[in-house]
Amino acid sequence: MTGAVRLGIDLGGTKIEIAALDTQGAFLLRERCATPRGDYGAILDAIRQLVAAAEQRLGARGLPLGMGIPGSLSPLTGRVRNANSTVLNGQPLREDLQRLLGRPLRLENDANCLVLSEATDGAGAEAEVVFAAILGTGVGAGVAVRGHVLRGCNGVAGEWGHNPLPLATAAELARPACWCGRPACLETWLSGPAFAADHVHETGQVLSAEAVVGALRAGDAAARASFGRYAARLARALAQVINLLDPDVIVLGGGMSNVVEVYDAVPRLWGPHVFSDGVRTALRPAAHGDSSGVRGAAWLAPPPDAPFT
Repeated sequence: MTGAVRLGIDLGGTKIEIAALDTQGAFLLRERCATPRGDYGAILDAIRQLVAAAEQRLGARGLPLGMGIPGSLSPLTGRVRNANSTVLNGQPLREDLQRLLGRPLRLENDANCLVLSEATDGAGAEAEVVFAAILGTGVGAGVAVRGHVLRGCNGVAGEWGHNPLPLATAAELARPACWCGRPACLETWLSGPAFAADHVHETGQVLSAEAVVGALRAGDAAARASFGRYAARLARALAQVINLLDPDVIVLGGGMSNVVEVYDAVPRLWGPHVFSDGVRTALRPAAHGDSSGVRGAAWLAPPPDAPFT
């Protein structure tokens, strides 16, 4: 069995997940643990323990491994940058884990893992160009062309969440800056916490994103208005992607991707912002749901008989 198994790790701000896939993409194992807060060494040790426990259950050692993180590796230094889990920034994460685990490691941005999973055998399978966005605690995105992740010469292809909201109003620009220091980043408007914060700002009602959606479905006018603002902003942001990449499919992951109303509302709103006489791009939820990121991480890992590059 060992020759057919890949391990993937999804390192998130609140949880670390490990999974084992067979050659057909079926799960052989899935485990999670909480991400240690603010402690880089403890994060390394948690990953080591997850890998050791998984390999013990599988009866194998040294399995090929891929990993997704909420940031990326700098091509200049090889260290983590741009991670909203800021304890990772500046750390030689790949080198530390390769030494700790005794094997080579392929490491990618978590949104790149999402797009690889969905372009391989998910909502974007067989599409030439797929754009996948994570609308979760943060906002990120990845691009796949003919089933391969597009990284770019600076390693920032798909860094959509830290572009400014298109056609931002004066009121939108006046909101607090993103954690990265830039004003009006898409992450400050399209993440789950941002959706909830906008509802608080406009109504004074302190509700979670899930509660606002529940109120929307119960017919609450204020929640409907909050969703309308969210959908309009997402439409403007994705229209910009269509104008630049013209993808066949846009796939959404993360908590806000579970809001089914998005898939009707946003395509009805993005047309005026797209420089075309029609928009054939499909907007779809991730076929593999919240498991897509860890699946993509596993797909990063080469089979044992392939050279590591």
